[in-house]
Amino acid sequence: MFLISSFIVFAVFFVNVAMGAFGDASFLGDVGEMVVLFIASVLFVVAILKKEAARNRDDAE
Repeated sequence: MFLISSFIVFAVFFVNVAMGAFGDASFLGDVGEMVVLFIASVLFVVAILKKEAARNRDDAE
């Protein structure tokens, strides 16, 4: 769930950057881009930590 959310939020960031580069029609400003990229990074880290915790739990059993 967190990994998919991370990819979706990153896709929003990527689309915004691509629209700004090719059509001057970006919908987020600099701060908005930073916040979206930060949220994508946090969601990705949470997803990786949850997967690692599940793997360690499985290895312990």
